[in-house]
Amino acid sequence: MRVQLHQLRYFVAVAEVRHFTQAADIVGITQPSLSKQIHALEGDLGAPLFERVRGNIALTAAGEVLLPLARRILADVDTATREVQELVGLRRGRVRLGATPSLATSLAPPVLRRFRDAHPAVDLRVEEGGSQDLVRDLLRGDLDLALIIMPAQGADPGLRVDPILRESLVVASAADPETGPTGGELRITDLRDRPMVMFREGYDLRDATIQACRAAGFEPTFAVDGGEMDAVLSFVEAGLGIALVPGIVVSRRPGVRITRLAPPGVTRTIAVARRRDVVPTNAGRELRRILLEYVRDATADGDLPPGVEPL
Repeated sequence: MRVQLHQLRYFVAVAEVRHFTQAADIVGITQPSLSKQIHALEGDLGAPLFERVRGNIALTAAGEVLLPLARRILADVDTATREVQELVGLRRGRVRLGATPSLATSLAPPVLRRFRDAHPAVDLRVEEGGSQDLVRDLLRGDLDLALIIMPAQGADPGLRVDPILRESLVVASAADPETGPTGGELRITDLRDRPMVMFREGYDLRDATIQACRAAGFEPTFAVDGGEMDAVLSFVEAGLGIALVPGIVVSRRPGVRITRLAPPGVTRTIAVARRRDVVPTNAGRELRRILLEYVRDATADGDLPPGVEPL
């Protein structure tokens, strides 16, 4: 068997767009040449990778198995190439950071500012998403590092996950001019039967909210289900319901009222994660070092975001 990297690139391109001609345009070859290479790959593997279903291109069972493996192989080759190029100084480095929406607007900016000041030639790429999405992207090689929330069931064994901070959640509701932007306390049981605006699947805030309500003996009532962070806060501002969110994301939104949760409240553990089976690039190691340095300095200076404390 002589599977070649360019064949895997062509296969992934077809799998992503489900169209041979469009895939050929993406990889920069003719459609007949791409089809020939896919056919050769199928011959080497001994199984068809695509089939036509009602005029559309679909992955076979073999194709479904190969796709995540091919993506990981290509990502690892890309990382290895960049690492060597960094060492010999042929090109500038690159680092890809993932962060949850709240951390992308609070912790990531000052860290990236420090990194940019120290290494202005390095290409910085940031991916924002829920922790589950970021873990998936890490595992398939699309990210070098990610700022995630530790899942209650523990970290994926394929990742090295280092807890760095603890974050408290607050109850966000529509602002009321008579009561002011903050004040008072609520217990989780006070949220029973109150309509809630719920994050989409893949957001750890969704799991944290549902688990906290169930631990208090009730199922949450959804007024709106499936939003991203900005949408959830906008729905809260519009008076559609309440939401459990990190205090940092609502501290500058005048249309949202913040109410603390009575002890023990709901907390989340912030961690920095990377793949365990891949040696990080020089740029990735340096970004992680600067991140941990910033956390130490901000802790010492009292400059951590509201509701965030060191571990």
